[in-house]
Amino acid sequence: MDAKTLHTLEYPKILEQVAAYASFAPTAEKIALLQPSPNIAEAQRWQAETEEAVQLLKTHPDLTIGGARDVRQQIDLASHAGVLTPVDFLDIKSTLIAGRTLGRAFDRLGDSYPKIFEIASQMPLPTGLIDTISRAISDRGELLDSASAKLAIIRRDLGIVHERLLSKMQRMITDSNITQYLQENLVTQRDGRYVLPLRADFKGRVRGIVHDQSASGATLFIEPLSVVELNNQYRELQLEERDEERRILLALSSEVGAFRQEIETLVDIIAEIDLALAKAKYAEQIHAIEPNLVIFPKKGHAIPGGNHHPGSVVRLFAARHPLLDPESVVPVDVDLDPDTFALVITGPNTGGKTVTLKTVGLLALMAQSGLHIPAGSGSEISVFQAIYADIGDEQSIEQSLSTFSGHITNIIHILAQANRQSLVILDELGAGTDPQEGAALARALLTHVLERSITTLVTTHHPELKAFAHSTPGVTNASVEFNLETLQPTYHLTIGLPGRSNALAIADRLGMPRSIVDGARAEINPEDLRAENLLEEIHRQRDLARQARIEAERARQQVDELRSTLVKRLEQIEDERLEILDLARQDSQAKIAELEQDLAALRSGLARARQPLDALETVEKQVSELEQEFKEPIERLPIEDEEIRPDRPVRLGDRVKLRSLNTKGIVTSLGEEELEVQVGSLRVRTRLSEVELAGNQIAEESGRNRDGTPQGAQRSGDSQLGLNAPSPGMELDLRGQRADDAIDQLENYLDAAYLAGLPYVRIIHGKGTGKLRQAVREALSSHPHIRSHEPGGSGEGGDGVTLAKLKAN
Repeated sequence: MDAKTLHTLEYPKILEQVAAYASFAPTAEKIALLQPSPNIAEAQRWQAETEEAVQLLKTHPDLTIGGARDVRQQIDLASHAGVLTPVDFLDIKSTLIAGRTLGRAFDRLGDSYPKIFEIASQMPLPTGLIDTISRAISDRGELLDSASAKLAIIRRDLGIVHERLLSKMQRMITDSNITQYLQENLVTQRDGRYVLPLRADFKGRVRGIVHDQSASGATLFIEPLSVVELNNQYRELQLEERDEERRILLALSSEVGAFRQEIETLVDIIAEIDLALAKAKYAEQIHAIEPNLVIFPKKGHAIPGGNHHPGSVVRLFAARHPLLDPESVVPVDVDLDPDTFALVITGPNTGGKTVTLKTVGLLALMAQSGLHIPAGSGSEISVFQAIYADIGDEQSIEQSLSTFSGHITNIIHILAQANRQSLVILDELGAGTDPQEGAALARALLTHVLERSITTLVTTHHPELKAFAHSTPGVTNASVEFNLETLQPTYHLTIGLPGRSNALAIADRLGMPRSIVDGARAEINPEDLRAENLLEEIHRQRDLARQARIEAERARQQVDELRSTLVKRLEQIEDERLEILDLARQDSQAKIAELEQDLAALRSGLARARQPLDALETVEKQVSELEQEFKEPIERLPIEDEEIRPDRPVRLGDRVKLRSLNTKGIVTSLGEEELEVQVGSLRVRTRLSEVELAGNQIAEESGRNRDGTPQGAQRSGDSQLGLNAPSPGMELDLRGQRADDAIDQLENYLDAAYLAGLPYVRIIHGKGTGKLRQAVREALSSHPHIRSHEPGGSGEGGDGVTLAKLKAN
């Protein structure tokens, strides 16, 4: 991109604002070097990464790059035989842990955020380096005894000698024969050796070596001869400890240096992820959206009766300049129809013409840099090969050029560089010279860029260009509006209408004598006056229509807010209903359990008394049915206003589909990464990523699958065997049937379960006399689709149930 244009459109200021959200230096460096890409694939990838980061921060607001540090200088030093400090190693360890944590996070989130996962998956993690640093360096930045066996021995010996030395000196300062000569009863150090403070008057009374004296000379610091050997040992061990610590740090530095490439790559990838997060945070700050980026066609298209359209697209709705105060900036709509690629903006000074040009140019640069743009949804813009802008006072004092000459020099440079896939922005075209010649030159320049099919936005004060834009195919007039009541610009942009001439109206409002104003009006061509009056009426009607749209939009927003509030309240009521029903179910299940215990005791009593059990079996069957009924999960009632979307978070009570089992169930327990789903009488625990919301009402009502294909149609990539077969359910209840009939039903059920790809099924046959159970298990033992089978567990029906595992199809 043209460096002068980047500066003119204030692109570096945008980068400064984005850099404020960077978490560490490498990210800030990447942002400073960020340039708009002319490659649409790269720009779209950047936009996708930013959009994923925006969604990621919404669902995981605490996600950061952790404790990553800029350790590139330390790594460079280590790779050149330098010695790092323990603090340096802690920074490296923290960076490695941050990379590992990010990698693990995106391993879990990869399906939802594939673009960022693609970046994170390239992150190298030096094997064992974290553990190596942890064994040697404590969290407080100190070398641990475990750093080497030799260091552990040295420190052990050092501790023993130190304890002996202090013990001996402690005995000396409590010896009455010595304490009478001491200035104070304490042990201190001089030059790394332990000494006693002896009063100078008693020099020689305690035999030893004088190491120092106080400033007043009243105290001598002596090392008693009896501890010289211990002090020597202590000092020697200290030196050995220092040398061993240096050797360890050197060896550890060498090991870190060997991983230089991997660690530098790791830092770079963490910075890439942080860059996407910084872009996302900036997008949230300025309330930006992801624009639709449009590729230039190989050839444009001819405009009826005019020039050749380059194929560019500029459709920006409610666009705002990101550097202006969001509370006061007036959004503009710049929407060029398919046959327009040049826009001529007219209007009063300070009316917003230049801001409009800068907004379009800057948003185009941001879009091609992967930054979301402050505009309304549905905005789209082409990816330009280059963007050129000539805006503002380009007078060069150094070159002694006038304002006009400065503009012309810039325009000559732009014309030499621009092509069909460029965007050219020219402010105050033809200004700074004789109005007649300036208008002629402006018209000639505009004709030239139109003939070259270059997308162009210009502002001007020349009325001749209004007529030119009106009569030339491919060009459209636009204007910024002026309020004659307040004599202030409104900053609204109107496309399709040229700006009105407000000179006479303003003069009249400011108190110019009416005779002079009327005289001036008499000098104007009557046709021009009629056209001006008609233009004023059109503007007035547009203002009324705009105000009506604003009021309608405000009413719609109020309705949406009320609907959102109502939906939230209904969800709260549904949560309360589920909680009450769950408590009631728990209470009922406890009473049923007590009843079963009573029935078991009654059965035992009747059996001992040799009484018939027929009546009791009927009651037990009813209790069993009642228990089964209470085991059914409570399903969340859908809120009428709420669409069941596949991207909506799963909630308790939702009906979901388990992809691995190709069956549906109700969510009975929900964790951060896992959930429990009840399928029939079975409870299955699985990861959140393995389920999706079932019963998409929109898809079902339209008779189409979630991917848009007709229901029942074979989708590409699906196996012809089983993947589209309907699931017969996870369990089959054969109770109350004759053995022959039950086996026939079992055969059909197992075939359907096998085709549906179910991993296992639950066969309910009851306990009874055991004949049906035996027949079922014999059939399962010889069935070709069954891998193994076993009785149900204590919470699954016990011996009245058989769990059968199916072979993979």
